[in-house]
Amino acid sequence: MSQGIALTGMVLVAAPAGDYDKRVVLLTKERGKITAFARGARRQNSTLLAAASPFSFGTFRLYEGRTAYTMVQADISNYFQELKSDFEGTCYGYYFMEFADYYGRENLDASDMLNLLYATLRALENQKLDNRLVRYIFETRMMVINGEYPQDIVEDTTLLESTRYTISYIIQAPTRKLYTFLVKPEVLNEFARIQDRFRRTYIDHKFKSLEILETMLA
Repeated sequence: MSQGIALTGMVLVAAPAGDYDKRVVLLTKERGKITAFARGARRQNSTLLAAASPFSFGTFRLYEGRTAYTMVQADISNYFQELKSDFEGTCYGYYFMEFADYYGRENLDASDMLNLLYATLRALENQKLDNRLVRYIFETRMMVINGEYPQDIVEDTTLLESTRYTISYIIQAPTRKLYTFLVKPEVLNEFARIQDRFRRTYIDHKFKSLEILETMLA
């Protein structure tokens, strides 16, 4: 193993490995999406028990092996406990993390993706925001970051002017400003139809968490 490194990131996925370990997928600022093993993290007295769980955000100290990392320590700044107590919010959160997992790549700077994911989970905790709006803002911006969003949609004059303005704002605004507005129902519905079409057209992947979310909402 090489010398230990400290990475800022969030746990996207956690699964049992062996009798007492966990295999986690982290989205990290410095190295993109990586896989790590947290030894003994399923033991009740493990210092990694809570850290090696989805939604955990903070600084992770790891050793780098040939095929995976080993998590040895974590300083978690946000577990998103408030979000976890809200069933609908949790379902949205798992979908957003699966979305980030889909786009995540190893050895790439994931600062923008990580910042967006963090801001989005914080937005889910804001009771004043419509979760549907949060969802479509997140999807749009994630596709923009990864170069898969057809930005000429803002020139489509068949759309409501407010919808075009909303999409243009989401494309360009700083991450910290993304979840600072509300829209009228007719704008949200049109925005939703557009984004649903774009997701199906440009993303060749079925998100299991989205199926669960949509079943729950129905």
